[in-house]
Amino acid sequence: MKEFDFYIVGTPIGNLGDISARAVETLRTVDFIAAEDTRNTLKLLNHFGIKKPMISYFEHNKRRRGEEIIALIKEGKTGALVSDAGMPAISDPGQELVAQLYDEGISVTAVPGPSAFTTALVLSGLDTSRFTFEGFLSTTKKNRLARLEKLKDIDSTLIFYEGPTKVCTTLADLLNILGDRRCAVVRELTKLYEQVRRSTISDQLEYFEQNEPRGEFVIIVEGQSTALQQPQFWEKLSIFDHVEHYIKTGETKKEAIKHTAADRGVPKSLIYNAVMKKENQDR
Repeated sequence: MKEFDFYIVGTPIGNLGDISARAVETLRTVDFIAAEDTRNTLKLLNHFGIKKPMISYFEHNKRRRGEEIIALIKEGKTGALVSDAGMPAISDPGQELVAQLYDEGISVTAVPGPSAFTTALVLSGLDTSRFTFEGFLSTTKKNRLARLEKLKDIDSTLIFYEGPTKVCTTLADLLNILGDRRCAVVRELTKLYEQVRRSTISDQLEYFEQNEPRGEFVIIVEGQSTALQQPQFWEKLSIFDHVEHYIKTGETKKEAIKHTAADRGVPKSLIYNAVMKKENQDR
């Protein structure tokens, strides 16, 4: 006897080894699978030797396909929803399908799986005790800036999704509205070219203006007062001693200057100039 009518199934965000045994078993057991991109999901199913009818479910057909899915379930079939990567219904049209199913009295459960924003958050090195997930900002500049204005005084860590073509635009807007805060930019999670850059917003913008952004991005920004909530080890250190601290841990001078700038939330040029001035005085 079936346990549920419909399953929200988390799939890997990159590395196929991250899928759970329960997720594989669920996809093998249900009668059909609704997928954001059936071509992408077919690769996943083929990898695990799963053959199931698929329904294309995405932003522009979600209402109509939702009705088709409901009709199938009322015929006695069971189904599952997957996204291209990660947990469905997070910054994803699947959230509306879940609501539709509940409205029809259909039983739904989730098979937990990887999520890009939680994975990026724990890699960011920023405060994880409280965070605000924003997903993708509006592509309309007026709406995007208005939203950032509402977020600038929030003291929890802020999390954004972004595609490669808009990373620099988003970083520029964050810098303009939020100020030059500590920031982690994480891309290509669990994949071959995974990258985690911890720095300031201004440094991130400078880097990606000079290095073509590739892959899918998660941008993590410290909250408005995170840096003020507890004393930092470096607060009583001079800038020069702060840099020396990181050099002693094995970092190059360049890396130590960048790390110090990120800690203090200032441009790395300011740290560089202070270090050069001190070294010249000591000669």
